[in-house]
Amino acid sequence: MTEPFHRIGAAGLLVLAYVAMCLAIWWRQRRRHAAAARAATALAGDGAQSPMLVVFATQTGQAEAIAWQTGRALHAKGTPVRVLSLNDVDAETLRAAQRALFVASTYGEGDAPDGASLFTERWMGAAETLPTLRYALLALGDRQYDRFCGFGRALDAWLQSTGAVPVAPRIEVDNGDPAALADWHAQWGGGEASGAGEVITEFAPWRLVRRELLNPGSEGGPVYHLGFQAPHGVVPDWQSGDLVQVALVNDPARPRDYSVASIPSDGELQLLVRQERHPDGTLGAASGLLTSTLSLGDSVAMRLRPHRNFRLDGNAARPLILIGNGTGLAGLRGHLRARAAAGQHENWLLFGERNASHDFLCRAELEAWRDSSTLRRLDMVFSRDQAERLYVQHRLLQLGDELRDWLVRGAAIYVCGSLQGMAAGVDAALRELAGDAQIRALTAERRYCRDVY
Repeated sequence: MTEPFHRIGAAGLLVLAYVAMCLAIWWRQRRRHAAAARAATALAGDGAQSPMLVVFATQTGQAEAIAWQTGRALHAKGTPVRVLSLNDVDAETLRAAQRALFVASTYGEGDAPDGASLFTERWMGAAETLPTLRYALLALGDRQYDRFCGFGRALDAWLQSTGAVPVAPRIEVDNGDPAALADWHAQWGGGEASGAGEVITEFAPWRLVRRELLNPGSEGGPVYHLGFQAPHGVVPDWQSGDLVQVALVNDPARPRDYSVASIPSDGELQLLVRQERHPDGTLGAASGLLTSTLSLGDSVAMRLRPHRNFRLDGNAARPLILIGNGTGLAGLRGHLRARAAAGQHENWLLFGERNASHDFLCRAELEAWRDSSTLRRLDMVFSRDQAERLYVQHRLLQLGDELRDWLVRGAAIYVCGSLQGMAAGVDAALRELAGDAQIRALTAERRYCRDVY
């Protein structure tokens, strides 16, 4: 007769532990938001002078980091500022402002980043008049894309169409080009800080301690599971969803971003990296370094970078729908390891690759999470295991009732992987199943988060 009571007691302890964890998450989020609010209030001044807007449109956090750098520098010189995301701006805010600085990233082939999607949809298609606004704009992009700085240029053109007047020529930055950033900082100031209260660490030598091929025999490029140890005496700190930048000796101005696939308690910074090979047979600069050139025990210069748009933050106690493909499993795996460590089981992973026989990445771990109910659902989609190609967006459409049920229960959606194909297809499927209005609401509530490339 005692066994049922033991089970009830154990269940009660689990419930108490879950409640305590939720309270801890709520308290941490409250402190973080309060710190951000205090930082914004401190920069805004005493109200005697209208603050300058410093507006960022970001995907991975770089534009946000530069905006806060700029805001703090202006404040230090006596200018009150208000730093905010473009998605939190409306036409009325711009009409009331006299001065604004815009830091705008471009995503993929000229697209708006997720941090500007709501503003783009609501306002950039409308005719507005902003004749009293004076502004400057920093556009971030990558010249490997045909529409270099496409969104920054589109935002600049829209602002001018409203009658707003640029006070300086638009500055365009190719993949973090330090000379272009120096031009911006010379005009408006800036430093090596990230979002409110966060600092980007300096590059430091991380030692390679693990390299495992995950997909032998695959039709696709080799995917490696890599593990790195922090420099001696350094206790690294990051959150699931964050990025790490890898510096290249022959191209230090263009560090490469990778999604972190582990959490600090794992004792390693882990990555999932696909080895890229160019048509001439040479390996990609960063992927070749990480997957081939480095030997175990060698070090590479890396630094952690907060990716606030992909962190769990306010979604930490929600059910999670995790969707991705390929090495996008890295960012999702980081979240799943955080959820497993916290004892949270409301997780659904929908993931795609080529063939089950070769490309079921991290299979033992994912199946163990499914068997232990850390994963309530595990839907693996292998595109080439049947005559008709099947991708994650197709499976998502087949599971519309389940998706809507999870959303009713407050789930957040995290998408990680390729921008072209997967992410675009998933976005279209979500809109077909949930409707544009609900996707806009999820984006505004930061319940629809993406780390796609």
